[in-house]
Amino acid sequence: MITVTEVLTKKQQKEFLDFPLKLYKGAPYFTPPLYMDERKIFRKDFVYNDMCESVFFNAYKDGKMAGRISGIVQRAANEKTGKKQVRFTRFDVIEDEEAAQKLLKTVEDWAVTKGMNEVIGPLGYSDLEREGLLIEGFDYPATFEESYNYPYYQTFIENYGYRKDVDWTGSRLRVPKEGSDEVDKLAAFVMKRYNLHIGTARNTNDFIKKYADGIFELLDKSYELLYGTVPFTEGMKKMMIDNFKLVIDVKYAAVILDENEKMICFGLAFPAIADAVRPSGGRLTPLTLIRLLKALKKPNVIDLCIIGVEPEWLNRGVSVIISSEMMKMLKRIDYAETNSNLEENYAIQNQWKRFDEEKIKRRRCYTKMLGM
Repeated sequence: MITVTEVLTKKQQKEFLDFPLKLYKGAPYFTPPLYMDERKIFRKDFVYNDMCESVFFNAYKDGKMAGRISGIVQRAANEKTGKKQVRFTRFDVIEDEEAAQKLLKTVEDWAVTKGMNEVIGPLGYSDLEREGLLIEGFDYPATFEESYNYPYYQTFIENYGYRKDVDWTGSRLRVPKEGSDEVDKLAAFVMKRYNLHIGTARNTNDFIKKYADGIFELLDKSYELLYGTVPFTEGMKKMMIDNFKLVIDVKYAAVILDENEKMICFGLAFPAIADAVRPSGGRLTPLTLIRLLKALKKPNVIDLCIIGVEPEWLNRGVSVIISSEMMKMLKRIDYAETNSNLEENYAIQNQWKRFDEEKIKRRRCYTKMLGM
């Protein structure tokens, strides 16, 4: 027998947080988030509480945990799009279709009580969170920024009436065997033509002090029309800066400035830390910290996390400068992973064509209209 219960007690919260660690125990490609970060979703001062309303549910089969799901009314997103959507996220379930459908149905019922008429997901509080259901690439490890799920999730969700809304793709990039010199020459030409230069920083703190404000400004501008994005709040900025301090290395960051020191383009990559956090289930044990320090100091792989371009510069060829700088980064490591890029974001998809690109993953966000 399957029962679904709203998460209200400390015990239920722990069951909610621990469930994916138990479900994917022994799964070599699952990468957990940091446990201490996930615990924050239940705090009253959680950074997204000022723009969202959340609910959490656990499913039990014969008294044992069988799944979990969270529903989110993202008010800032709904105001931006004019839609009445509830997002579902943190959806994990055993291989039991009844349990999956009861979890989804519970979120749908909650959505109706909030006056919403559509459910989309998996999609978190913002695009800074893990998003999308993995539907291709199950035999590749998830990066630290990516979710992982078993193949049966797709069948369960689609059987319950959900259809594709958008897809993201993920790629591995290497320096091309031919053509990188031409990219460098073109980048130099664009920089000279528009009197641009690469920003410098002594260390991480200096980088954040100099460029954080410009990065957030460009992110709001360049990501405004992208799927699932919301404007940055001061709380989101602080959270992102705190995360930057832990993982950013100026060797894997590129900032392009104009003659007045105004940022017109940037690209950020982080040393891949998935292998460091995987063995401990995302808990920061002493051994995890040792692995993290090693991964940050001498990475073999980097995760390409964020690229932003001033909209008025999109058609002036500045993306080739970022490509050139990224190829320099790649010469230090084995390869880079792009994480999730919208398949219809042609600017970024075309950017990767300059590299030796291998598309390895696909993720999907689903939608279902309610009351139809």
